Amino acid sequence: MSASSPASFNRVMLKISGEALMGDKGFGLNPPTVERIAKEVKSVHDLGVEICMVIGGGNIFRGLQGSAQGMERTTADYMGMLATVMNALAMQSALEAEGIHTRVISAITMNEVAEPYIRRRAVRHLEKKRVCIFAAGTGNPYFTTDTAAALRANEMACEAILMGKNGVDGVYDKDPAKHADAKRYDTVSYDDVLAKRLGVMDASAIALARDNNLPIIVFSLDEPGGFKGILAGQGAHTRVQG
Repeated sequence: MSASSPASFNRVMLKISGEALMGDKGFGLNPPTVERIAKEVKSVHDLGVEICMVIGGGNIFRGLQGSAQGMERTTADYMGMLATVMNALAMQSALEAEGIHTRVISAITMNEVAEPYIRRRAVRHLEKKRVCIFAAGTGNPYFTTDTAAALRANEMACEAILMGKNGVDGVYDKDPAKHADAKRYDTVSYDDVLAKRLGVMDASAIALARDNNLPIIVFSLDEPGGFKGILAGQGAHTRVQG
């Protein structure tokens, strides 16, 4: 980046949960919340940072929950992938309302609403400063959107994965909602995250990031200006690294 830019990365992956789009609702999408997150993304895009996004689908359908209730696991996971496409389209609409050219790129072919995933085409979109939202996970059952975020971040040569969390501003040694003495890590290793089951991302995603030395920065998505602040080195967060 230029010396005048506060951004510390040229290209990043922003991973958020589907629940982040619910706002104060118990299900689905809350348009004002989607708009707020889009404005956060715009504030970073305006710095010249190239942005990839992966959004979960838990606000609509979560494959593991469907499987736990007796649904065949593969079918449940594919339904969860479709939920991520719905969220991606909602975010695309909000970003384009902010004047940001956006592409939804789906791992499951659905040409009427999204582009198929072609790595070189996606890289070109990023070079043209378009936000790329990768939907439908990896396109395979038994893999979460965490793993999809780590996979696409590596394929797109992102310099970091930024995990936008709700209600928590980093990685803690125990659940801060249940334990008043929970302590936040400033930095923590990939191996400690796996050994202590700290719940940053699922194990396969952490392993993929570790094997490619890709840092994961966990911060609060609730804090206004949090996304931009993290790139400027400000605000509470935890950095997961080797």
